[in-house]
Amino acid sequence: MRPQHASGDGPKCGAQKRQGKPGETCTFVAGWGTDHVGFGHCRLHGGNTRTQRTSARAEMADAEARQVLATLDVAPVADPFAALSRLAGQVLAWQEAISSIVNDLGDRLRYEGASGSEQLRAEIALYERAMDRTGHVLGMIAKLNIEDRMARVTERQADALVSAIEAALAAAGVTGQQADDARKAAARHLRAV
Repeated sequence: MRPQHASGDGPKCGAQKRQGKPGETCTFVAGWGTDHVGFGHCRLHGGNTRTQRTSARAEMADAEARQVLATLDVAPVADPFAALSRLAGQVLAWQEAISSIVNDLGDRLRYEGASGSEQLRAEIALYERAMDRTGHVLGMIAKLNIEDRMARVTERQADALVSAIEAALAAAGVTGQQADDARKAAARHLRAV
């Protein structure tokens, strides 16, 4: 039985044809005659080889991830510094949780595998990865000098607020000692916050 040509705008095999005009590609359904129909090359163009199956599975996983992502209500990151700080907190919490599990293992860090060879417990590998990720994220924060940047942002916000208070006092006709008292009260309140 001959393969069906792809209909409409669906995905096509796209492999270079051996016979025909130069640059002409296969128009059969992507993955025809394979276990990955809709993705990758058709059976006639190596779609059943290990490399093509692996590539098609990666395409399938990517397409599935994109579909899931499209259904999520993802908001853009408005404050990357705060988002990175939250991520650092999560990474550190994960590392501490795994640390607790490793501590509970005591001296049982290794075991004998089915082949009789000594094996390292998976918890140890998780802990090492968690430490690496924690170091990476904290190093990134240090390299980006986020703490100083956040302080400068806070200072700019405070300056803008003071300017707004002064403008409001001037617009309301509050001057002299009353204006000074209002500024001092605002400063006390901002320090308390």
